[in-house]
This record gives sequence, structure tokens and C-alpha cells, in this order.
Amino acid sequence: MQSFNARLTSLKPLDSRSAGVCRFLPMSQEEMKKLGWRQCDIILVSGDAYVDHPSFAAAILGRTLEYFGFKVGIIAQPDWKNPDDFRRLGPPRLFWGVSAGNMDSMVNHYTSDRKIRHDDAYTPGNVNGARPDRASVVYANRCREAFKGIPVVVGGIEASLRRTAHFDYWSETVKRSLIFDAKADILLYGNGEHSLVELAMRLNAGEDIRNITNIRGSAVIVKSPPSGMPGIDMSSVGKSTPVPPEVTESEKNKPSSEMTDLESEESRYPNAGGGYIIMPSYDDVKSDKILYAHSMYLVHNETNPYCARTLIQYHGDRAVLINPPPVPLTTEEMDLIYDLPYQRRPHPSYRDKIPAYEMIKTSVTSMRGCFGGCAFCTIAAHTGKFVQCRSEKSILRELEDIKSKVPGFAGVISDIGGPSANMYRLGCTNLKAGQSCRRQSCLFPNVCRFLDTDQSPAVNLFRQARSLPFIKKVFISSGIRLDLAILYPDYIRELVSYHVSGHLKVAPEHIADGALKYMHKPGAHTYNEFETLFLKYSQEAGRRQQIIPYFIACHPGTTDEHMIELALWLKKHNLQVDQVQNFYPTPLSVATTMYYTGFDSSEKIKDNNPQIFCVKGEIRRRIQKAILRYHDPANFEMIRDVLKQCGKEHLIGNSEKCLVPPPSVRANKTGRNRNGGFSKSGSNKAVNKNNRR
Repeated sequence: MQSFNARLTSLKPLDSRSAGVCRFLPMSQEEMKKLGWRQCDIILVSGDAYVDHPSFAAAILGRTLEYFGFKVGIIAQPDWKNPDDFRRLGPPRLFWGVSAGNMDSMVNHYTSDRKIRHDDAYTPGNVNGARPDRASVVYANRCREAFKGIPVVVGGIEASLRRTAHFDYWSETVKRSLIFDAKADILLYGNGEHSLVELAMRLNAGEDIRNITNIRGSAVIVKSPPSGMPGIDMSSVGKSTPVPPEVTESEKNKPSSEMTDLESEESRYPNAGGGYIIMPSYDDVKSDKILYAHSMYLVHNETNPYCARTLIQYHGDRAVLINPPPVPLTTEEMDLIYDLPYQRRPHPSYRDKIPAYEMIKTSVTSMRGCFGGCAFCTIAAHTGKFVQCRSEKSILRELEDIKSKVPGFAGVISDIGGPSANMYRLGCTNLKAGQSCRRQSCLFPNVCRFLDTDQSPAVNLFRQARSLPFIKKVFISSGIRLDLAILYPDYIRELVSYHVSGHLKVAPEHIADGALKYMHKPGAHTYNEFETLFLKYSQEAGRRQQIIPYFIACHPGTTDEHMIELALWLKKHNLQVDQVQNFYPTPLSVATTMYYTGFDSSEKIKDNNPQIFCVKGEIRRRIQKAILRYHDPANFEMIRDVLKQCGKEHLIGNSEKCLVPPPSVRANKTGRNRNGGFSKSGSNKAVNKNNRR
């Protein structure tokens, strides 16, 4: 059997590789027959329609498994009401791979106010209802019903963020690890390529899935901790967490090239950090909010794959054992994965358009991961804070692929980016610091001294892309990290001169320092500096362009006074926000722990008294939303009441310094200001980064 201490690029495909390369991975018995298959090795079940494009997880994982010689079928958006539709391809030889899709099914179905959505961008025709609530659990149980005795593996964003006991916003309860409800054999979290290939090869070699308990990025159910492994009991607050060693003076300025030493076999497989940690049990975190916050602190403290330890959380007489996270993919591995033969379009069985595909069909993923550490975001909890990048050559090859495969391609690329477009090729410059760091953000509360902030690789990539003869325009629509951008003005110059459509959407999220502190975002001065440079370089380029800022209401730590401060700032800048997103508590985010417990789980719990104020309840959340829409006459009465409660009656009146007019005055419902003009933006939409996957 092959050693799995190797990278994907050094693993050999199966000797019996006979599946070949499919035009599309089969979704029916007829397609299997045309390929000469009698049985699939692996069947991937997804809550999304099957789009053979490297922005869709089922396509990426399916093509990766195919590369290593496995026959992979896909059951996309099955009828979950009975197991019959799960039998359409017959039983898989090795295992079922189950995912809710690119989005959490609950976020997909419900707004932040728990109202039912009526659309689904990942479904043909944009129709909601093609997947169930808690799709991972439902699909996994249907797979077991369809064919007994075949291993079930759950993964994807929904399962990944529910690998421990977690607060469930939709039911307002603490739920146990998803692996128990799904009755799955293994749960895979984070980047799944290596763990899925390792699992497939080990099962193919004859290993019993019950004995496969040590794959990185996996969680399994056990009866007791591993024998022979040292353990630390941190099931109660007050037990000290081992502090990573300090970086010595001689190691402070090691070049970034030395980070390749992190790829040693010693740090690649469990347990890089040594031993295991016993977390507070499910019963404890369900009944004690302090212990819940403590458990989330332990999860976030063990996210660095180079020093993370195994986590164990008891659920009754059994426990979920969570292995350390996957080690980041190398550039060579990223190139291998994204260079696979994707058709770059939906499966031909679909007749209606799939909005998510239409949005990204000419976009290119350049990187994964994010070291920003925003409190409301779960990217780092899922794909890690280490940025993993493709090579320029691989990205340029994909642009050629778009030209040849996307029908009607007119030379316009909608995006080259990832979670943050300007993090391309950025990371830690110090070997020792990178190996031992448990800091969740490299940018907050200040930029780490070891962080490489030279964004010239991204600038050079954009220049190479736009210089191709068949490219007319390259837009950058991924998020821009403002505090990084202002450290490298040439990035802003390149962006505004060539890659903005006229409006650039950015996400300062708020401008009040008291709110930003709990969002783990930089102060308002960052936005002001960015705006100054944006306007300067736009003028130099002879372009009239605007920034559209996005904001969040009701985030933990955000008071009505903070929202009033933001509304006054909006009015001062002549901005109107027509659609506002309230904070959405999704599993495993630091902000969700704040929302539920009042504690910040990015820090060790030192006090028994919750410190963080949080707006809860439909009425209170509606008020904060209304304050941002200060210009809407329908909100005037509500805002006047809030201003009186806050002792800010002086903001009610007709002067420029006032937020809303007195009761006797009505504003023009057309949205015109007193001078008869329109605001800079009447369609600014606030978004929550938990939804940007």
C-alpha cells in the first residue's frame, strides 16, 4: 500500500486504472453503460446541481478521484423523501460521499431573520426546495437505507462546521456533532482532496473503515481516547493551554522560502502538536454557556495544522475524535487539481439555467484560505488560515480553457480571486512562527510582523491575464482586504485602473470602533485611507468610479448607538443602503459564540460574566436594520423612538446634522434628497461573509 505521507503530486494512480476520463461524471445507469462500467467505486451525493466546473465541490472532488483511477458517479439533488432515488446508480463499491453542497442547507433555505427563501442559485431555474433542511443528515440516512453495509462519508461546508457540538441558530439549541445524527462512518472537514483520496485508496487496499481513524481532516466516533497517546483534560475552564514557544531573535527574519520546511513528514500527519485534548462534553456545553465558549476556544486554538492536537468530545458514552486539520495544499497540488479536464458547464441533462454557474462561468479561483480572522466568518474554520495558491501558469492555462469551452465567451473574465483577491501568495515569512502560531488573525488587532504584505504577485498575475490577446477585460469581484491594500498602493492603482466596472464593492462592515472590535475588523480609518487612494488613482486613470460599502447590522457587540453612528456617517457621505443584511449566526464562527454566550471564543475564557452585548429577537433586530435605512419614511417613527431612548433627541429635526425629520415632516418617497438629487447609491446591499464561499 502506498504511503500517505506523500503529496497528491507524488501519489500514483491505481495500477488498475481503467475508468479513463469521462466527458461528464455519470449521473445515470445509461451513462455508466456507455462508459462500460458495471459499478461505481464511489458515489458523490450533493445538494447542488452537477456543474462540471472547478468552483463546485462535487466536480473538484469527483475529478480528483477520477485522476487517481476511481470510477465516480454523482447523484445531484436527489428526491430525499424515500431511498429509491439513491439507488439510481446502484451501490458504490467503496463508499458514499455525502455533502449538502457549496452552501449550508440552512443558510440556503432561510434568511438571517429565519424567513424562508424563495430561490436557490445552485438549482436549475433558481427554484427553492430541491434539497431538504439539514441535507447532510438526511442524505446520509437515505444512503444507509438504499444499500445496507456500505460506508457513508459526510463532508462539505455543512458537515465541516458541525464537527463538534454546536449552537444551532434555527432551533436555538445546542446540537451534537453532525456525525452522530448522520450515522456516518467518517466526517471529513476542510480541504477534502487529500483526505478523500487517502480514504479511497485505503479502502481499496482492503482496510476496514472502522479501523481508519487517523486521517488528517477527519472526525470519527470512538469509545475511548487512542491508547499510547498523551492526553490533556481541558473539559473545564481554568486549565491552562500550553503556550507555543517564543520566536527567538535569530529566527525572526528567516526568508519566506524556508516555510517549505513545514512540509516535513513529522509535521504532516497526526499528531503534529502531540497528544489529544479532552473538550467539555456535549451534555456540559448544552447546559453551560461558559463551557460552550470554552469548547469553541479549544476548537479555534487548534486550527494550525502544524501544531494542532487531536480533539475529543464525549457525547454520552461515545466520543467524536477530531484529527488535526489538513495540511495546506502546495502550489503543485493546487495546479494538479485545477488543471483537471473540467467541461466548465452544467451536466447536459439540465434545461434551465443555474444562476450560481452563470455568475462564475468565466471566473477563476487563484487561491484558498484566509488569514483575516473576521469574527463572523467561517472560512478559516473550514479551509484554514494558510493561503494556498495556484501558479500563474496554471491560472493562465485556465483562461485558455475558458476561451475554448465556455459558449459565447466574449473575452470578459468576471473574477480572478478567492476569499480575498489580494491575499494571493501572501503568508508567514518565519518558519518557527508559522509552525507554532495559534493567532487566529494575521491582521487583527494589528498586522503581524511576520506577514508578507507584498501584493506584487497579485498585480503581476492581473497584468499577465489582461495582456492575453483574447482577453478584453478582467474584473476582480472577490473581496478586497482593505487593511492589506493600503499597505501596497500599487495594488489599488492596478485595481482601479483596469479591473473595476465603475463600482467597487468593499466590506468595511461598520465604522464604529466599538462594533468593529467584536467583528475583529480594523478601524474606520482603514476605509478612509482606501477611499482616498481609490479616488486618487481613479482620477489619474481618467475614470469616474465609486465605492459601494457593505455593512452588517445586529452583530454581537453592536449597540443601537453604534448603528446611529453608522447612519450619521452614511448620511454625511450621502449614501443610502436599500438592502441590509442582519448578522447570521452560523456554526463554528467566533461571532456565533458571542451571540449565544456573550463570550469571545477567540480568547481564553477568564471571566464567568458574559461581556458582549447582543441584539436578539425579531423586533430588536428589525430596529438596527431600520436605523441603517434612515432615509426610508417607513422607518422614521421607529428611529425617532430609538433616538429618544438613547438620549439623542437632537438628531430629530430638519438640519443637516439631524438623522430624521420631526413627526410633522414627510420625506419624498422617491428617495430624492432635499436638493432634488439622488444619493450615490440606491442599491447598496449589505452582505454577511458567512455566505461568501
